[in-house]
Amino acid sequence: MDFRGLELNSREPVYQQIAAYVKRQIFLGAVQTGVPLPSRREIAAQLEVNPNTVQKAFRLMESEGFVMTSGNTGSIILADEGIRARIADELTRGFISEFVRRAKENRLSLPRVISLLGELWDT
Repeated sequence: MDFRGLELNSREPVYQQIAAYVKRQIFLGAVQTGVPLPSRREIAAQLEVNPNTVQKAFRLMESEGFVMTSGNTGSIILADEGIRARIADELTRGFISEFVRRAKENRLSLPRVISLLGELWDT
């Protein structure tokens, strides 16, 4: 798995961005169960961040159950159907929640939003 596609931003902690990137790769089907992750040092070098930040990301990913680290064998992706479904639900809810929040901020009505969604869905 390559982390060079991850563009870091200053809005959220880097370790969370790393974990979110891996989740998105699982969500998109770009990685499967058993795919090895680069070492923490390799990821830190690719992203030009502190290895401790990457270590924190690994702890988060392990606690959420989509990465497993086993002794000296390194870390691998865990992406069975249950994990994929959980990540899909989490990411989809996140996208929709952000959209709804912004629509409400702009005082859009639900009927107008639904109408626009219908118009734009197939374009």
